[in-house]
Parts: sequence; C-alpha cells; structure tokens
Amino acid sequence: MSFFDLPPVIERMLLVSDKISDLNFSVGQQPQVEVNGKLTSVQPLGLQKLSPYQTEIIAMSLMEGNPDAAERLANTGSVDLSWSLPTKIRFRVNIFQQRGTYSIVMRVIPTEIPSIESLGLPAQLSEITNLRNGIVLLTGPTGSGKTSTLAALIDRINNEHHYHIVTIEDPIEFLHQHRRSTINQREIGTDAQDFPSALRAALRQAPKVILIGEMRDYETTEIALEAAETGHLVLSTLHTIDASKTIDRIIGLYPKNEEQVIRTRLAQTFRFIISQRLVPRADNTGRVAAVEILRTTPRTREYLQNGEAEGKSLLDAMRDGKLDGMQDFDTVIKDLIERKIVSLEDGLAFATNPHNLQLALKGVSIRDDYLQSDNTPPAPKPRGMPMLNITQ
Repeated sequence: MSFFDLPPVIERMLLVSDKISDLNFSVGQQPQVEVNGKLTSVQPLGLQKLSPYQTEIIAMSLMEGNPDAAERLANTGSVDLSWSLPTKIRFRVNIFQQRGTYSIVMRVIPTEIPSIESLGLPAQLSEITNLRNGIVLLTGPTGSGKTSTLAALIDRINNEHHYHIVTIEDPIEFLHQHRRSTINQREIGTDAQDFPSALRAALRQAPKVILIGEMRDYETTEIALEAAETGHLVLSTLHTIDASKTIDRIIGLYPKNEEQVIRTRLAQTFRFIISQRLVPRADNTGRVAAVEILRTTPRTREYLQNGEAEGKSLLDAMRDGKLDGMQDFDTVIKDLIERKIVSLEDGLAFATNPHNLQLALKGVSIRDDYLQSDNTPPAPKPRGMPMLNITQ
C-alpha cells in the first residue's frame, strides 16, 4: 500500500452505510466501521487483517504534509488531526501507539452543520444562543454528540447575532462560514501551540463568543473562567458523565484550600451544564440523544456554592426543575422507554440509576394497565407483604 492508495480504501468503507460514525484501523483486525455504535469488519479493496506495517503506512498517509503531527506522535504517543478526502468528506483523526504498533480512529465529520432541531435536542437549549456572558459546558463520553451540539449552537449564534466568534479546536471539525457573525477558527498544532496560549490570545482579539474544544487542564479552565467573568460567552466540553461529576472535575483541578473560592466563581459564571448520551433506537434506525440539563437558578447556585447534601443535590434540583427547563437523565430515558423510542434493555443500560428507573417503570406500567382495562382496580395485595411488591 502506498500513500496514494488510502483515499480509495476510505471511500469504499464509507459505502457500507450512510450512518457510519467512525473508521477503525488496528493491527490484527480487518478495517472496521462503526454504525449506530457497533463495530463491523469490512474488506475494502480486499484488505484482510492489518499488519503493523499497513497501519504504519496508513498513519504516515494521514500525516503526509503535516510534520508537526508526526513530531507530536513521536513525542507523546498519540496525535489528533483533521483530514479530508478529495470529495470534501472530512474526518477527525486520532493516531496512537499501542503495544509498539499504530492504531487509527477516524471520526466522520458531517459536511452540513446540524441544527438544534435536526439533532433532536431540547428546545430550551436555544436560549443559550441569546446569553450575553457566562460559561456553558457540554459533557459526555467520546462519541456522544458534544461537538455536533456545539456546532449547532455556534451556527444559530452566527445566523442571529452580529458577533465576533473565536473557536479553538484540536482539530477543527465543522467549518463555519461568516454570516451575520465573523468566525475565526484556530487549530491547535497548526494555528496555535496549545489551548492556554490560544485562549490568552483570544482575550485580546475582542470576541463576544469563545468556543474551546475541551477544558483539559487547570490552566485552560482558569482562563476560561476568567473569560466568562469578564463578559464573554464561553462554550466548552468535558469528558464527564453528568452535571454533578462535571462540577467535581472542575473543583478537583484546584488546590483543596481554594475549593470554596472556585465554588463561588462557578456558581456566578455557569449558565448551563448539558450532558449527553446517545441511546440506540428500538427500531435500529440510529441513536437518539438523551440530554440532561442543569441551568443557573437561585437553587442550583446555592447547591453549587455550598456543596450538595441529602435532599439538596443538583440531581434533586434537575428533577424538580422542569418549569425552569431542567431535566435529568433517568426521567428523559423513562419517557423514551414509555414512548417505545428505545428498548427497556438499552434504556436501563444508559440510565444513571437503573434500579430506581426499573422500579419507576414498573409502577407506571401498572397504572397504564389499569387505565386501559375495564377500569376494574387490581386486586389488593394480601396484608403482610412488603410494599415493594406493589410494583412487581
């Protein structure tokens, strides 16, 4: 395989499905595509199980003309970069060493910027695009749709406001065009050395909105908070599973003796913490976003500043905050199961507390059965049986 053989291989792999999210090249495996969260082996142009030499050639092909990426891979053992086919299909690429060989994961970047509506996101997220300042965090595991949600929010701002927007990404994924706003997109490794230096420079570039690809460390987080405190709207991501863990992660970056100070700063600057999980649809046509939303209210600011306690947790605030536009994962997943959008098995697998969700679903099913029957109430349980049995 020479450098020039890679594009036909990639194009052949993309023909497998129009719902491919990732391409995977690992030694000892055939090339693989990920469709709706599941890996499937393919044989593009007859390729069988890949050898160390073949994955190294694929890695070199992807880094051709990008000596900085090759240097980072040699120095750190992994590198992120963007790559595109002549057909304009773009990828976010991660090349990494494992057991002395190279593996490659290529995330397919949609050519069109999605909208909040097309992603099936809660309508209240549109309010983010009208915020004047503060910090908005998108959280979730890799592949949960954080980047797509951020792109949809930036696109809405771009279409509705006359702002200067600066994005700092590693690598750049969605390409935005100037509309009402002016958008400058900077890529780490190409346009800037790292997130902290790019973020410091951004504060001198008079932006209204700053998008940070990921708040990875103390320095980036500290500058992001300073930006939010000085009148900028900051959007960023974290690899955390829910709102509470997001707060814990940020606080954990700071010395213990600064915990109260950082809690106060976060309480004053955060506007939304949005966590996402992509759950397979019951009809196998794709995945649906389950979205947890924590937003700033007097109650959430109090819990954040003073710390959570029994009956005073951020989860309690989200469960009780429907009128404020808040929602928690398990309530959202319960609704998806009841509407048969996702299966019970998948819903429980993605729930925060599967046991409590299962009990809640059993209680609902009894009421539903009663309403759909001839209105004859269910027979009373014999005395002495545990109350838990009423849900069985």
